[in-house]
This record gives sequence, C-alpha cells and structure tokens, in this order.
Amino acid sequence: MNKKLYLPLLLAVLVAFVGCKKMGGLKAEYFTVTPNPLEVVGGEVPATITGQFPEKYFNKKATVVVTPYLVYEGGETAGTPYTYQGEKVVGNDQTISYKLGGNITMKTSFKYIPAMRKSDLYLAFKVSQGKKSYDLPRVKVAEGVLSTAEICDPNSLTPALAADKFQRIIKENYQADILFLIQQANLRSEELKKAEVQDFQSNLKEAAAAPNKKITNVNISSYASPDGGVKLNTTLAENRENATVKYMKGQMKNNNVEADMTAEFTAQDWEGFQELVSKSNIQDKDLILRVLSMYKDPEQREQEIKNMSSTFQILAEEILPKLRYSRISAAIDVIGKSDEEISKLAASDPKSLTVDELLYAATLTKNPSEKAAIYKKATEIYPNDYRGFNNLGMVNFEQGDLNGAENNFKKAAKVNPNSPEVQMNLGLIDLTKDELNSAEQAFGKSAGVNELNDALGVLYMQKGDYTKAVRAFGDSKTNNAALAQILTKDYNKAKNTLSAVSEPNATTYYLMAVVGARTNNQKAVTDNLKKAVSLDSNMAQQAATDLEFAKYDISSIK
Repeated sequence: MNKKLYLPLLLAVLVAFVGCKKMGGLKAEYFTVTPNPLEVVGGEVPATITGQFPEKYFNKKATVVVTPYLVYEGGETAGTPYTYQGEKVVGNDQTISYKLGGNITMKTSFKYIPAMRKSDLYLAFKVSQGKKSYDLPRVKVAEGVLSTAEICDPNSLTPALAADKFQRIIKENYQADILFLIQQANLRSEELKKAEVQDFQSNLKEAAAAPNKKITNVNISSYASPDGGVKLNTTLAENRENATVKYMKGQMKNNNVEADMTAEFTAQDWEGFQELVSKSNIQDKDLILRVLSMYKDPEQREQEIKNMSSTFQILAEEILPKLRYSRISAAIDVIGKSDEEISKLAASDPKSLTVDELLYAATLTKNPSEKAAIYKKATEIYPNDYRGFNNLGMVNFEQGDLNGAENNFKKAAKVNPNSPEVQMNLGLIDLTKDELNSAEQAFGKSAGVNELNDALGVLYMQKGDYTKAVRAFGDSKTNNAALAQILTKDYNKAKNTLSAVSEPNATTYYLMAVVGARTNNQKAVTDNLKKAVSLDSNMAQQAATDLEFAKYDISSIK
C-alpha cells in the first residue's frame, strides 16, 4: 500500500475508534453529597450533589444523563435527572471538556417514606453516543437518611374546646333611686310607690324566699346636691340616709328578708354633677366643666357656677334635683346546680339541662366514651349550637377517629363558620392529611385560641422551617416542641422541655435518647431507649434502623 495513503487512513481509523469507544465507570470519590447522611426536611429528603468528570474522560460526542436514586429495601425512588454533553454535541446542556473535565452540581429531593431510613444514594449514568446508548455502573455516594424530623406528630395535638359558659354562682344586682325635694329629707309616698322602688322590694322578697338565691348585701347611698354649702348638705345627706335606712329595715322585716345592710352618704355630689352636665345639652356645659377642673374648693366651685346666673337657673331646674336622692341596691347570688346534680341529670334527663349545663357536664368526667355520649346529646337537643358538634369532634380526634372528627367539625362549621375553635380544628385535620396550605389558611382564622401556637409549630415543622416552629411553640412542654429544639440543635433546651412533659410516653423517651446521641452520651441513649421500648415495643425496630444511634451500642434494647 502506498505509504502516503496508509498514514491518513490509519489516523481516520484511530479517530473513529476513539469516537466509538465506551466511557468507563466513575469512582465515588469524584462526588460529594450535602448533607451526608441525608436528612428529612418537611417530608422531603433533599440532597445537593457536587462532583466532577475527570480530565480526558468525557467523550466529545457523548451525552450523559445522571439520575440520583435513593435505594431501599423493596424499591427505589428516582430524583431529578441532569444531562451533560460533550464538546461536539449540539444542545443546550452543560458542556464538559474532554481535555479538562468539568465540575457539576445537582440538586434533588425525594418524597420521604419510612423505608428510606435504611437506604443508599446512588448515581446512575446513561450514555448516548450517536445511535448507541449504554449504562455505566451505578456509583454509591451516600448512605442512610436521618428521619428524626418525622417523629413530629400532628395527631398528638390538642383540638380546641368550645367552652361552656356555665357559672355555679351568677351575680345579680338590683337598685332603685328615691328622690328628695330641695333641703328636705322626708320620704314622700309618691317616691316609695313608684314602679322601680316597688320592683326592687319584690325582687328582694323573691330572692329571700328562693332556695337557690342568697342576698349578700343591701346598700344605701344617700346624696345632697352641691348647692347650699357643705354644712347644710352634710346634715341633709345624713338625714336622708337615716330616713332611708329606717324605711328599708321596716320593709325587710315585713318581707322576711335577712341580709347585711351598709349605708353611707355624700354631702356634695360633685362627681354626679359633673357626669350629668357632661351628658346634657346645656349651652354653657363646657364652661361649667372648665370651672370644675379649675377649682377644687367646693365653696369656690359653687360660687363660680352661681355667678353664671342664667346658666345656674337651668342647672337648678334640670341637673340639681337629680342629685338629691338615696340609692338602694342589693347584691344577690343565684346558686346553680351542683356538679353531682348536673352529672346525674346529664345521664337521666339531659333535656332538663341548659346547653351550658350539658356542655359543662362533659367536663366532669374523664371517660372519653361518657364525654362523647354527653356531647352527642347536646347536638341532638341543641342542634343550633355549634359547640356540641365541635366538642364531639374533639373527642373523636383524641380517640384517633379522624373521619368522625372531621365530620363533626364540618357540622360545627355549618352552624358557626366564623368560630375560631372550629377553624383551628379543621386546620388540624388538614395537618393530618399533609394539606399544609389549607391548614395555614384555617389557622389564620383561629386567632386567640389557646391551642393555636402548638398547631402552628407543627405546621412549620412539616414545612421544614424549624426555627419558625421553635418560635411558635414558645414555652410549650410537648414532644413536638422538644423535637423542634433538637432540629435547631438546642439540645439543652430540648432536654429541659422533655423533662417537663406532663405525661411522658414512648416518644418522649425516644427523643431523650436522640438528645443523648447528639450529645455523645451512651448512657442516656440506652437508658431512654429501654424506657421507650418498654412503653412501645415498635421503638426497638425503629431504633435499630435510625442513623441517630448508628455509632452506639444498643444491642441490649429489645
């Protein structure tokens, strides 16, 4: 063969061979994953993968699709694929130099499922060269998923109770005014016969005879108007008091009313004068009020007002007569049914109870079934009161019957859609369904509900905003609050919160073990895991696959 033809032909063959040669497998050391191990955040397992294609590796005519896979027992989940191309490929993907290689960054996320706790992150490579394609060996780049955040439990939240308004003792107050003529202290028959005085005496007599009422005090306050001088008015006010006290003692004796009586008098009722003037339409009332504010001496006040002759005449006709009086008042306690009576009637004759008494009856028992039965009766007897439905749904929720809870919360919302308690509870249902946007909208209508902060804390945790969750929980002493503190690495505060949980359960001790693991305390890990497993045997399997305890000896936990 002609040597001049042989050399170009050989070069062409070599170029064709290089162009068709398969790309080799990659090493795990070329890639870094953040975080490692992976960690659940807001129900997702996010990962940032950085890596490089080495020098003289990436075929100029090749396209490589890199797909992250989270592989676990029984399956695998694919992440976001990324495509890279050689220098001679026409396309819009990141180009990798054959001679220099290239750095890559891939962000991906996997929807968390419990099986992922024990898993491996792999990268899969599919190469396309012309019409041919092939797979490179997968590369393992990370191992395991920290799933501590998933301990957050919306089902453990406390629904909002729509409270009853039952009061064992209701305060009643009655009063009547007896007017006097100027500079007189005698009780006139027309004043004693007027309706408000007669009604007062009737109410007092009825209260004294009623078995569920108690008169706690009868008071007489007597007054003189500010005109006439302090000495004269003192005598007038005192005489009016004496006359009224004598009258009331006679009335109480005749009506068999026994009660403590108190009495006092005010010689010059400047406060009453100021109040009546401020509410009047007197032309010069602003001037009168200024005089009252400028002069504190009663005689000077009186003289300055009398100097306004035309105005004083109006005061004498419209204001001053109303300040010559004795006010009789009575404070009465209306005593309601006892707890024992209410509980018995709730079981035997619930219709005889008011809605507030019936709702109160449910608070007198700790038995969930009995509570539910009472609230069910409340919904039947008082279907237009949303509280029965709401509180029945609350019991359903606490017993794990989420369908029943949702059904009753929706019935409550039909009766009173603006109830913050109902909106709060509907938001809890949304949380259990992982419908976070709907939950947040419902919580936005729940201002003032005591349980709202804990619910918001769980909402923010499920969104992956642990710092905001900690702020929402505040000083709450719950497992969920402690978990938020763990996830923000405030282990001392989390330990204190868990120690203060009122009714610790398996989750409480499991979280104490997590705190022990993160603070390198082997004893705290084993001691608390034993307590957790003693309350819930499932915790043993959970601990065995939890990366929190990977470096600790928990073989004794069974």
